[in-house]
Amino acid sequence: MKNKLGTIRYKLILIFFTSAALTGLCMFLIFTALIKASENHPFAVFFMQNYIVFSLILFVILVLLMIGFLLLMTRKSIVYLEDITKTLETISKGDLEVNIPVKSSDELGKLATTVNSMVYKLKILMEEEKSWEKTKNDLITNLSHDLRTPLTSILGYMELIADLKYTDEENLKHYAGIAFQKCNELKVLIDNLFEYSKLTNSELTINRHMLNLGELLEQVILGFIPALNEAEMEYRLFFSNEKIMMSADPLLLVRVFDNLISNAIKYGNEGKYLDIELSKTNNEALIRIINYGEPIPDEDLPFVFERFYKADKSRLKQSNGSGLGLAIVKSIIEMHGGTVSVSNRDDRIVFEVRFGVGVEFVR
Repeated sequence: MKNKLGTIRYKLILIFFTSAALTGLCMFLIFTALIKASENHPFAVFFMQNYIVFSLILFVILVLLMIGFLLLMTRKSIVYLEDITKTLETISKGDLEVNIPVKSSDELGKLATTVNSMVYKLKILMEEEKSWEKTKNDLITNLSHDLRTPLTSILGYMELIADLKYTDEENLKHYAGIAFQKCNELKVLIDNLFEYSKLTNSELTINRHMLNLGELLEQVILGFIPALNEAEMEYRLFFSNEKIMMSADPLLLVRVFDNLISNAIKYGNEGKYLDIELSKTNNEALIRIINYGEPIPDEDLPFVFERFYKADKSRLKQSNGSGLGLAIVKSIIEMHGGTVSVSNRDDRIVFEVRFGVGVEFVR
């Protein structure tokens, strides 16, 4: 009932009866004064002779008093409504920096709140649209650059072969080999881009199975033994005694650890060791991929997982990299309700993955 009394309808009814009461009081005072004046015989005669004129004057006074009281009592609401109207006109011209102060709890106050909320959401949408537009332009720019680089090399070497600008068969094989290598780089970039596009599609479904994270990590690292030997590196495993089980898509998680380990070998071969840690912390599964290579510049750390981001323009993306590996890692981990981060710790670079959803710990 209290909320209903705060609405404009009930306020207008209250204002109307209040105005009527005040008008009635004023007319009562006027009639009292006329009755008092009628005790004077000449005035009484004059009043009776001009009864119709006095009646019209009293009616006009009644109307004016009623209108005056109504305007006086609704003045604040009218001014407030005019402010809301002006603000809406400003918004319609594209200015979203305006805000209507909420002065009441009635429909006008609710209208002001609704308009402010609408303006805020509209600003967010416009900012997101600008961000998406910038992302799209950056994506096109980066794609154009990353596709053009190997394509230019391929065309260059194929032109040398087509124009017979090679000295002997060995030289021909060298040119063809480089062109083939660049074709493979181009394929990797396109494959990664396609995979990233699929991962960022909200309709993608995850095929979850219960898996042992320790066993999965061991299987992944065994596939990197030839690469580790070539880089003259050793891997070391530091697993907790607890068996850590997780409901996840094994193929997607393999891609995560593939990318992180590959990255660690590529940029950490100076340190000779690749450490993989698996432990439980705060009811979460914690995986750390650690290498001892050159630290990532601090100013670049927040952007490592952005697609096509190039740290010192060579540190995170070699000439044969797609620039999408770590972006793919982040997308997959977030799809599983986890987080990923990177930091420099003393002489180590630590990629840290945490999973808290669908994780079970078995002793």
